[in-house]
Amino acid sequence: MAAARVWFITGAGSGFGKLVAELALQHGDHVVATSRTSESLVELQSKFPSDQLLTIRLDVSRTQEIQDGFAAAREKFGRIDVVFNNAGYAIAGELECIPIPAAREVFDVDFWGSAQVSLEAVKFFREVNAPGVGGRLLVTGSLTGVITMPAVGYYSAAKHALQGFHETLASELDPGWNVKITILVPGVFRTAAVGKTVVFPHHPAYTKPNLPSSVVRTLITNPDIGSDALKAAQKIVKLSDLAEPPAILFLGQDALSALQAHLSKLSEAVEASRPWSDDLT
Repeated sequence: MAAARVWFITGAGSGFGKLVAELALQHGDHVVATSRTSESLVELQSKFPSDQLLTIRLDVSRTQEIQDGFAAAREKFGRIDVVFNNAGYAIAGELECIPIPAAREVFDVDFWGSAQVSLEAVKFFREVNAPGVGGRLLVTGSLTGVITMPAVGYYSAAKHALQGFHETLASELDPGWNVKITILVPGVFRTAAVGKTVVFPHHPAYTKPNLPSSVVRTLITNPDIGSDALKAAQKIVKLSDLAEPPAILFLGQDALSALQAHLSKLSEAVEASRPWSDDLT
């Protein structure tokens, strides 16, 4: 039997974070489960022993709390094998109806928080783990970080930034560190985290029911929409075992279909742009 691994998971109080934490613990691994609120980790604490599970209240928008979290993991388990950089939340509403402070908070968590966790993870893999052992960094992106969608503009923008940051980070790593990064790009899945989306009231200019943002508003308030989150979590745990994981992993038939359509549009745009570039060299 393979040796138990040590996971560090942000956003472990709900959604994919909680599901992956439970699966890892059931497998016999050790888990450092973090969440913005201690209350959301109580259920995990009730199911698993303290010598296997360490729970930490951690707000990823606070740099010191991230650093303290990794230090606590080192003190408890001595190493970290997998970091599941998963914390985040969504807000919804037309761009004109969302206050800028609320938009900044989304970026503080979904982009800056994620970026700081990943930088701390890479440093830990390189400087704390044994030389060459490295580690696996799994980052929860979003389909909206590749394809924009009405009514979730600021969330989409933050996830676009996250996508670009982590693709760049992966390109900068020394292969000798054996640090592997995978950006997870899920479609829509049924999780409790989805139900926590903060929906702002309609802007008066966007109340027509046939507008794209109105359609999306209806979709995101449907509790039955989306694929099976537990099955996706099982795929994420399986992914963490791969010696050579993919740089990007798209999850869900809805994501694949939307991406295929997006690629077709991009191909059309490339061909339409050719005449505009012919005499520019």
